[in-house]
Amino acid sequence: MSASAFDSQMMARAIQLARRGRYGTSPNPCVGCVISQGDSIIAEGWHQRAGQPHAEVNALATLSATAVAGATAYVTLEPCSHYGRTGPCADALVAAGVARVVVAMVDPNPLVAGQGLAKLTAAGIDVETGVLMQQALTLNPGYIRRMQGGLPWVRMKSAMSLDGRTAMASGESYWITGPEARADVQRLRAESCGIITGVDTVLADDPALTVRPASFQDDSADPVWRQPLRVVLDSQLRTPPQAKLFKEGGAVLVITAEGGASTDKAQALLEAGAELATVAMDGQGLDLTAVLTLLSERGCNELMVEAGATVSGAFLQAKLVDEWFVYMAPTLMGSAGRPLMGWPMQAMAERQDVQIVDIRAVGQDWRIHCRPAI
Repeated sequence: MSASAFDSQMMARAIQLARRGRYGTSPNPCVGCVISQGDSIIAEGWHQRAGQPHAEVNALATLSATAVAGATAYVTLEPCSHYGRTGPCADALVAAGVARVVVAMVDPNPLVAGQGLAKLTAAGIDVETGVLMQQALTLNPGYIRRMQGGLPWVRMKSAMSLDGRTAMASGESYWITGPEARADVQRLRAESCGIITGVDTVLADDPALTVRPASFQDDSADPVWRQPLRVVLDSQLRTPPQAKLFKEGGAVLVITAEGGASTDKAQALLEAGAELATVAMDGQGLDLTAVLTLLSERGCNELMVEAGATVSGAFLQAKLVDEWFVYMAPTLMGSAGRPLMGWPMQAMAERQDVQIVDIRAVGQDWRIHCRPAI
């Protein structure tokens, strides 16, 4: 096998390992590492949780000093060069005596951004970059965007009947889709730093919006996960302090309109365990760009919108949705049912296209993965 083909094979394995950390590393990125000696893998590691050792350190920890000397390390993201909650991975690789480091992509974090590679090169280590870079980019879309000064990556989830309804006229919506589709949604939640919903959904459904890891199977024998932040958009502070959100694990952030947090309602929510934040209004609703900016500043890389027609339509109209997962059940809910989203259109010229990424059966339902083309 040629060196380039072997490098690609090793990096593909490192990318596979990195995905195992997708439920627990935020606000850090998912990173995988493979160490080889000759044509043999001698160690593997991945970043499991923020604040814990990084992928390179986890891989090196399984080796003796003599085993790693002269080896090649394959890393999906440039080794860090600064002190945070852990020490620099570039220093660990230098101290271990590796001879070569192959990196899929440079870290966009301004605290790294090539400095890790420079440190390795200065130590006499042969460094190569760009191996399977496009595949590595898909590991951390929100982290990459946020480090480049942008907003978090936003995915939206919707469930509808075959005739495009998300609830009956009465508001009943449990359950439109089957258990397999709901388990699939659990994986999407687990990958997200935060779940955004609207106060109307809280009032109508009283959802917990938690991750229930027992409901989905993972590709790791012992997955590390954390509950995402639950975010309620509530311009008038109508969220009930007795809502299920406050009774099941994880933090809750209620975002309200500026000037609305100094009320008795605000105090009741604080006593229930909520954190409050304010943003400006934009028309009839909260400024969604300001909401995402606030969450980016809190370290949120990827966010999931699970909301009703009004909030879902507002995110689409604001062009803030990066990908959309629509689960369609083989059932009819009638013309009086509630629509998929709130976006009034009158003429065909106003229609909005989406780009279909993938359509597949999930149990008895269909999952349509698409990207708004707006």
